[in-house]
Amino acid sequence: MARRFWVTGAMVLPMLGFCLPAKAADVGLNSGDTAWMLVSSVLVLLMTIPGLVLFYGGMVRKKNVLAMMMQSVVICALVSVLWMMIGYSLVFSNGNFFIGGVSDAMLGSLAQDWNAPFTLGAGLQNAVQMHVPESVFIMFQLTFAVITPAVITGSFAERMKFSALLVFMGIWSILVYAPIAHWVWSPAGWLYHLGLADYAGGTVVEVNSGIAGLICAVYLGKRLGFGHDNMMPWNLSYAVMGASLLWVGWLGFNSGGAGGANANAGMAVLVTQMAAAGATLSWCAIEWAVSGKPTVLGAISGTVAGLVAVTPAAGFVLPGAALLLGLAAGLVAYAAVTIAKTKLGYDDSLDAFGIHGVAGILGTLATGVLAFAPLSGGAVHAGWHQLAIQALGVGATILYCGTVTAAILFLIDRTIGLRVTRDEERQGLDEALHGESIA
Repeated sequence: MARRFWVTGAMVLPMLGFCLPAKAADVGLNSGDTAWMLVSSVLVLLMTIPGLVLFYGGMVRKKNVLAMMMQSVVICALVSVLWMMIGYSLVFSNGNFFIGGVSDAMLGSLAQDWNAPFTLGAGLQNAVQMHVPESVFIMFQLTFAVITPAVITGSFAERMKFSALLVFMGIWSILVYAPIAHWVWSPAGWLYHLGLADYAGGTVVEVNSGIAGLICAVYLGKRLGFGHDNMMPWNLSYAVMGASLLWVGWLGFNSGGAGGANANAGMAVLVTQMAAAGATLSWCAIEWAVSGKPTVLGAISGTVAGLVAVTPAAGFVLPGAALLLGLAAGLVAYAAVTIAKTKLGYDDSLDAFGIHGVAGILGTLATGVLAFAPLSGGAVHAGWHQLAIQALGVGATILYCGTVTAAILFLIDRTIGLRVTRDEERQGLDEALHGESIA
């Protein structure tokens, strides 16, 4: 029996009316749904530029601020072009269970059907008729493809060559992001068929970027002076502004997965807010208890951890469960960042793994425990069966992402090299790589 989900690439959502055969009166574009998806697209893009630009830029040392900001800006441009050329097709054209095909390369289908309702998985038994044009769907999905590799840069901040960054991010987007997104969000994908509940990217975005970040951090090695020099953030006010933009943008990140202006979008906004609030408070509380003072950096780190954790669960949990998930995410991410990283000794510069990877794993698994079945039309039931599927999705993402990411790094290292020279690193990447500096 075909699964009754609407998968928009940012979620696996019970389709409400969309899951049933469309009636004649229901077929066509819906201006309200289209408007909400456009707004959500803008909100998610806002998370990268300027959200992540400010968040990451404020947390590195002054000599590397412009280089850090540059990375997010250029990744946004690079991935946008790759998405049009081949990325979108590899994720959402039918292809096979592992990867899509090339039928939508260069977005050629828009020339004929640009003003028609989009059908996801057209030709498949479980194809989904949407009420928005394909151009809107493409743009919404593009924003997810952009922010995922941009998050990775936080793990190897202040030490990768700009040329290596461009090559790595381009290859990674095609060989890692595209297949995993296809598995989870395409009606042809194998995790989709198994019933993985991932509303807005717990595996595709969060675990994926977190694991890739960890591999990068370990492969490149520690920053010069790590553990000895002062590596405190240059400007926490920038980081707070960036985190605030991430918080607001995340409301569109999760609720846009509803595919339109409906009750599911409203619930996703509410539970996202509760999880973020819970994690902010729990991180502050444990930091206060352990260190004697709650810090600004800790508060915004907790916020992001809560937002990450609720990402896979946003369409499947009620506010109370989301609050519990947020409280847990703050505590678990705090332990990963302050205890595990110290004991293991890796230099995850801005804690992309400690927050995105760890909280993403927690949220994806917790979805199998906290899911409230009526929100998914009875399709996602909390229990051992769903938890096993969630665990499989997490495990597959970790294994594939970790292996391929390491292989890409190895090839780049053996060709053009990955890391800046010691002199360049001491000088700072702003001047060494871009000939600019902050006065």
